[in-house]
Amino acid sequence: MKLTATAIALLLALPACAKQPTPDQPVATKAPDPNDADPALWVVKDPDTTIYFFGTIHVLKPGLTWFDEAVKAAFDKSDQVVLELVMPDPAAMQKLVMAKGMTTAGPTLTQQLPAAKRQAFTQALTGLGLQAGAFDRMRPWLAATNLSVLPLSRLGYDTSAGPEEVLTEAAKQAGKPVIGLETAEQQLGYFDGLSDTAQMQFLTSTVDELPTLDKTMGSMVADWAAGKPDALAKEMNDSLKDSPEVAKTLLLDRNKRWAGWIENRLKQPGTVFIAVGAGHLAGGDSVQAQLLKDGVKAQRVAY
Repeated sequence: MKLTATAIALLLALPACAKQPTPDQPVATKAPDPNDADPALWVVKDPDTTIYFFGTIHVLKPGLTWFDEAVKAAFDKSDQVVLELVMPDPAAMQKLVMAKGMTTAGPTLTQQLPAAKRQAFTQALTGLGLQAGAFDRMRPWLAATNLSVLPLSRLGYDTSAGPEEVLTEAAKQAGKPVIGLETAEQQLGYFDGLSDTAQMQFLTSTVDELPTLDKTMGSMVADWAAGKPDALAKEMNDSLKDSPEVAKTLLLDRNKRWAGWIENRLKQPGTVFIAVGAGHLAGGDSVQAQLLKDGVKAQRVAY
């Protein structure tokens, strides 16, 4: 697992660090079906509150049948749906991106890059049908996220097939309220707040990893579809070990905040369905691990 794909999986507005993975619970054996996905699902309960949390991959190829069985049953039982983010309208999102991700002064982005990386950066842009200087007024984090996301559609990935859009539409049809754990401004701010060094590392890693993005995403989606969060965590650990600042910002700090949100929500009655990037629900720094530190134990839902 490389840093580029990990960042895609950890942040929606455009997966996680493991210490000692624990074995996944066994799941029932089924007839092989390449389109059948059984992603992991967890639940925490107290006498009057039930909170399900489901790990997503924000972009998927159409055709996977994941919104069924235990996942659909948990969704149907829930009074409220909680996502990482409820997307603002496109104009508001564009305004935020321009404010946080663009600059009008100083050296161009190409000039800021290490000399040894400039040719590969330019080739990455032209390979996507863009002009060589198309990203020159972007901050490194925005260029990196664009270079991460733009090739995905060519590989067959689609946000409309991703769980967030499917769940949002299902909630709308069922009349269920949908709220976000974060705002778009917060999510973009995580990248914007990275140091210049971390941002440039993110960009150069993205350029280096583009040739293997298809294989990397395929591996990540396969682990997700098979309900193997610990395999996902192990791969993601490799991608984040050399970038502790990114790991802390995109993963650990957010997991702690979300665990706190869940603990507070347990004080209110009802049933809630939470869907966040699968990387947040895997490994030694996961949301479940943060909950356990406060005595709240999440159970894997077997299906």
